[in-house]
Amino acid sequence: MPTPLKAGEVLRGRYRISRIIGQGGMGSIYLADDLRLDGRLCALKEVEHDRTLPAEMIKQAREQFLREATVLARLDHPNLPKVSDFFSIGGRDYLVMDYVPGKDLRTLMLEARQKNTFLPEADVLAWADQLCDALIFLHHQDPPILHRDIKPSNLKLTPSGLLKLVDFGLVKILASEEMTVTIVQGRGTALYTPLEQYGGDTGHTDARTDIYAFGATLYHLLTNHPPVEARERFLHPDSLPPPREFNPDISLRTERAILWAMSLHPDERPQDVEAFRQALLGDWTPTSRPRNPLPDPTLIDLISSPVERVLAWISLGLVVLSLIITLAS
Repeated sequence: MPTPLKAGEVLRGRYRISRIIGQGGMGSIYLADDLRLDGRLCALKEVEHDRTLPAEMIKQAREQFLREATVLARLDHPNLPKVSDFFSIGGRDYLVMDYVPGKDLRTLMLEARQKNTFLPEADVLAWADQLCDALIFLHHQDPPILHRDIKPSNLKLTPSGLLKLVDFGLVKILASEEMTVTIVQGRGTALYTPLEQYGGDTGHTDARTDIYAFGATLYHLLTNHPPVEARERFLHPDSLPPPREFNPDISLRTERAILWAMSLHPDERPQDVEAFRQALLGDWTPTSRPRNPLPDPTLIDLISSPVERVLAWISLGLVVLSLIITLAS
């Protein structure tokens, strides 16, 4: 763990460190005052490269950081914090972003759980709608950009109700030859990480990787229960309880969309964020109620237990057989 900066330190004669607001294995995130713009607060994300690596690898990692920071600095979207600067000091690289006030969704979920209640589905869907906007914007860049670490603690709700997708520590830029490069080596947070992301930079990650994490995030927010890790689900396919087992008030539509997004194989998930948005929201807006464009659920769909489904099919078969015997007699 790198030695953190101290309060009052000034970087590049401009950014005065106030305090640490986040910490990870490769550095910290600091709240800082911008001394050139009076009253502006910013967040400094620090990355320290492993000094035990060969000098050439560190050089390549730094060049990669600067190259991708340049791409991030060009992004401008209301649901993303604006990257305004980047620089290196000694063995550390820094990314300067707008400071986003407010609570993250993990905090809001924990507060609801302490009250023995759930976050309202309508609120979660409204936040999901904003997250869709951010991801569609990222995925439609040229080349596309993946976030790779979507989770409740990386989603902040500002006092005005605007959702911000923060922490670009694991962001990937998809190169035209379909290879990927990464600002910071990492595999995301296990609870929200699909199987293909465990391959690191050799894994075949694409937009569907973010969609899995998106679905897992919604699962956690609506149930107050962390989703079963993808590795565990691969070994035990029936280990993920449907969301409505924890929170019966969740609509069937929302449950079906979440489980679709969390399919273990990428080919079985929505192929892009817009498809997931349609499955989750359809024509829904924060001022209207969800309307389900999917086929009406059958009785079998409403039964979540696999055993109960088998019994239901057997019962249905017996009814049909009885009708055939009656008609034949």
